[in-house]
Amino acid sequence: MSSAPPQNPVVTPGRIAVAMSGGVDSAVAALLLRRAGADVVGFFLRNGVVGKGPGSSRSCCSVSDAADARLVADRLGIPFYAVDVARPFQRIIDAFVDAYRSGTTPNPCVACNVDVKFGHLLELARSIGAEAVATGHYARSDERDGRWRLRRARDSSKDQSYVLATLRQDQLASARFPLGDLTKTEVRALAREAGLPVADKLESQEICFVPTGDYREFLRERAPEAFAAGELVDSEGAIVGTHDGVVGFTVGQRKGFRAAFGEPRHVVGIDPESRRVTIGTREQASATTFEVASPHWVAIAPPAVGTNLRAQVRIRHRHTAAAADVIVLAEHRLRIRFDAPEFAITPGQLAVAYDGDAVMAAGLIESPRSEEGTR
Repeated sequence: MSSAPPQNPVVTPGRIAVAMSGGVDSAVAALLLRRAGADVVGFFLRNGVVGKGPGSSRSCCSVSDAADARLVADRLGIPFYAVDVARPFQRIIDAFVDAYRSGTTPNPCVACNVDVKFGHLLELARSIGAEAVATGHYARSDERDGRWRLRRARDSSKDQSYVLATLRQDQLASARFPLGDLTKTEVRALAREAGLPVADKLESQEICFVPTGDYREFLRERAPEAFAAGELVDSEGAIVGTHDGVVGFTVGQRKGFRAAFGEPRHVVGIDPESRRVTIGTREQASATTFEVASPHWVAIAPPAVGTNLRAQVRIRHRHTAAAADVIVLAEHRLRIRFDAPEFAITPGQLAVAYDGDAVMAAGLIESPRSEEGTR
């Protein structure tokens, strides 16, 4: 089959484009939609990154993944196209590198979902008459009171609402998540029952454009200047060691120090201008209060400045949501105050506030700040 979509497709009601990564989750998403009677079209997204080394088979966009996705499409009897998304994906890679240069820790999957899967692919899907894009994400969505909501998956251990939390309303309206009510065990069972060749395939574990898993090696190739030596300092500013570059650290990190200490030390702060990395105790690497830039409202419309909302807030993908106040400081800024200190509130990561199982709002974490004596 050709590697480009047909130029003048027949528009069929219920046509859905499925982003097929070559893994079991997206394969079962396509299977379920096919069984539901949808006109399914499979798309594999080529990000332009060529994997090298032993880790390349554990990424989600390798040559072998493309072959697996095509095998699944053949098994399901659906059209399949491999499309080039190297150009929009390069912007995500550039932003990833720039974030580390600035001393923050990015989550490129968040940007990929907005800009590529439900951005570039959604535009392409509409050009061939598809009404929606489906993925193998574990999440749920519905419409209530005129707004689309993004909700946690039934399987809390697989829930991916965090990395989808910045999808716009128009994107959520055109998003389908067939796996939202399933567990991973159920997904694999469905794949085996259907005879899909990826039923027992291992999950991707790495950032897709860093298939070796060593993001420092990736950064060294693209931003060697960021590996300038600098100082390790304690919370009082005293020099306690040196390092090979601020890009090798993230807030909360415990390993990678050249010096040995009497008790565990964690990264507390990173200053790319002075090239200083501050380390301290776990308590010093914890905080209750921080601010969020450019909040994105999902389940509710943007509230008035001064509004104080109660929510459960996650500060990274695997973080257990904790109770907090979400205070609207300005149109483009929130303050979040946890009821108790949380470890490693990391600038550059996403803070996601939930109202029950629905995403209320999300935005980028800025450095924790002192408030009423609390870091």
